[in-house]
Amino acid sequence: MKRKKALILTYYWPPSGGPGVQRWLKFSKYLRDFGWEPVVYTAENPEAPAVDRSLEKDIPENLTVIRRKIREPYSLYKLLTRQEKGMKVSTALLNETRKPGKTELFARWVRGNFFIPDARKFWIRPSVRYLAKWIAENPVDVVISTGPPHSMHMIGRGLQKRTGLPWIADFRDPWTTAYYYHAFLVSRRAEKKHRQMEAEVVTGADRVIAVSTTWKQEFEHRYARPVDLLTNGFDEEDFAVSTPAPDPYFSLSQIGTMMPDRNLPALWQALSGLINSDADFAMDFRLMLIGTVDASVKEALEAYGLTDHVIHTGYLPHNEVITRLKSSHVLLDVLKQTPNTKGILSGKIFEYLAAKRPVLLIGSTGSDAAELIRETGAGYSVNFDDAEGIQKIISRLYASYKNNTLKCESRSVNEYSRKNITQKLSRMLDEVLNP
Repeated sequence: MKRKKALILTYYWPPSGGPGVQRWLKFSKYLRDFGWEPVVYTAENPEAPAVDRSLEKDIPENLTVIRRKIREPYSLYKLLTRQEKGMKVSTALLNETRKPGKTELFARWVRGNFFIPDARKFWIRPSVRYLAKWIAENPVDVVISTGPPHSMHMIGRGLQKRTGLPWIADFRDPWTTAYYYHAFLVSRRAEKKHRQMEAEVVTGADRVIAVSTTWKQEFEHRYARPVDLLTNGFDEEDFAVSTPAPDPYFSLSQIGTMMPDRNLPALWQALSGLINSDADFAMDFRLMLIGTVDASVKEALEAYGLTDHVIHTGYLPHNEVITRLKSSHVLLDVLKQTPNTKGILSGKIFEYLAAKRPVLLIGSTGSDAAELIRETGAGYSVNFDDAEGIQKIISRLYASYKNNTLKCESRSVNEYSRKNITQKLSRMLDEVLNP
């Protein structure tokens, strides 16, 4: 039977690395199993946070990938801030090696007030023109945009107007309530423009998808329309590898960036207290930081006397991250200390579940992530400022480690497999074609 076709508009695609790639790479990997043929439109020269060629193994054979060059203002930003040409620019122009100076703050202000919705705005019109012509010669059944960057949604909106095709907008993060939105120093006038564009997308799309219950409810409340929930997940094939030997030390591993909004005095205080009061713990313990670490976090680790107990690997390819997850004794997830922490439900936490290691989640105990930990019984959650609670949990986990009884008794995890979630997506696509 001939497959229906879905044109997927995504800025992030292999060999780009980082969390923005995973969601639609995995959807594309499994859509064919449910009667849909993905077609991908992406940037030929993106400003991606990393390169990860290990992800290319998940690209379906003979997949049509349309790559087009994009013009972005980051070369000027790098010139102004004296960064090397090959350096990657992070989300919200945040720099992990130093505090932002006046030039960087000015660059953020320019980004938030003149590049609306984001720095890819110059790609919108050329993409709509090109894709409208391409679709006329290569018909598809539905258009899907995923953001951020939210310029991808504006391309989707433009194609909906030009072609009349049904359009689905997938929000991996919110728009005007995203954790990094405030970093752009948005003026009142720019705020109005951002909100107008957000409203055009959320009210104009045939279906809207959010990745967490909180963000789904937020969009529904603000725009009085139904929003679908499709969480992130884990790919069972990624974990169908031999289990590595456990770390030779009591490892507490945090995967992902450690920016200022994850610099957590209560955690450093708890770890410092355990190290200073328990010689065995001090000898056995290692904090694994896998990913970018901000200068403020490094300074805090040094101030609390933790530097000698930290192993910082930097960014690792995804396949190596899976190995680290499975060999770690405890998996740490420090949520962002931002107004929208409640709705953050990253793909990382689902891979934590799949690794079947105890999880220590530090953040609001009323968050979607904390609810997921409770629902699956995968570990513990504790509030940001509860140093005593954090210390007690780590001490309990360490005692289990010493007694060789440390394990994770999680449940109901398989419903979050990427394949199962892709099946839900395919049903939605079928409904869009046959409302």
